[in-house]
Amino acid sequence: MRVKLARIAHARSGDKGDASNVGLVATSPEAYELLRREVTPERVRAHFAEVCRGEVERFEVPNLLALNFLLHDALGGGGTASLLTDAQGKTHGQGLLEMEIEVPEELLG
Repeated sequence: MRVKLARIAHARSGDKGDASNVGLVATSPEAYELLRREVTPERVRAHFAEVCRGEVERFEVPNLLALNFLLHDALGGGGTASLLTDAQGKTHGQGLLEMEIEVPEELLG
């Protein structure tokens, strides 16, 4: 079944200069394994193609069942240099939760 990440994860985001920092936290160990497999830097980059001009790095945080993404060159220069509405990347977490992936029905409970 194809569903939005919001069904199996939570997100938190902010900024690091001109990079947006997005944490994706799974709701269960099984969901974390699915996220590790399906939510790749390439897919995140494609999802944010309109705002992310640089590479996307992914860091795994298994003890928190989380993935952390850095979207480089995504904030138009950053909070002090940009005219963008969200130059701090605060909405990028919610934006990532809109991404859809295939999820086994048993994982949705």
